[in-house]
Amino acid sequence: MDEKHLSKRLATVASYVPAGARMADIGSDHAYLPAALALTKQISYAVAGEVVKGPYENAVSEIRGHGLTDVVKPRLADGLDAITPSDRIDTVVIAGMGGTLIAEILERGKQHLTGVHRLVLQPNVGEARLRRWLMTNRYQIMAEQIVGEDDHIYEIIVAEPSPVPFKYSDYELMFGPHLLEKKGPVFTAKWQDYAKRQRGIIAQIEQAQQVPVTRIAAMKQQLALVAEALDDDKN
Repeated sequence: MDEKHLSKRLATVASYVPAGARMADIGSDHAYLPAALALTKQISYAVAGEVVKGPYENAVSEIRGHGLTDVVKPRLADGLDAITPSDRIDTVVIAGMGGTLIAEILERGKQHLTGVHRLVLQPNVGEARLRRWLMTNRYQIMAEQIVGEDDHIYEIIVAEPSPVPFKYSDYELMFGPHLLEKKGPVFTAKWQDYAKRQRGIIAQIEQAQQVPVTRIAAMKQQLALVAEALDDDKN
């Protein structure tokens, strides 16, 4: 993968960045995503934020190598602290981290989200935790997509600020309100694998001398939700 050939995961993320956006890519690594969007003139400006010095230096090199220093600005900073008011960022991308970490980054950097019209988020795990943060902070989920690549399955969540509060059910938070409508083979594969792993863990726990009844009950409740979602997919 490079800035001219994005992975399927990043290409899907890129497809949700609005044309002409002023974007911030938080945890940008090599800055492949903003570089690709800048090279094809799909964005007007970007900040490539990175908290680790090595990846930040890679981003600097990538940006300079493609003559994009006027369009893509690399910043060594923690989370949304990479953004300044003068950037006039309207789209924030955070991809390739755990959902809990993404939620923490958004929570810590709330003051930088003023004027941001779209969040494009790709959690590796912990999607329900991230959706709950969005709901609590009045971000409506506008689109979702699930993609499989190299034996991994990724969910992309697109959210925008809402003027009114709204509520997703625990079922929707777990599976994704839009993904529940579309489902499909990748959705089915993800949750079948999840159910198989959970049943194996329950079987091991039940062999313990002191069985954690409450934990097992909670896990079985989640398995029931998975069974419901997969059964719905057959109808």
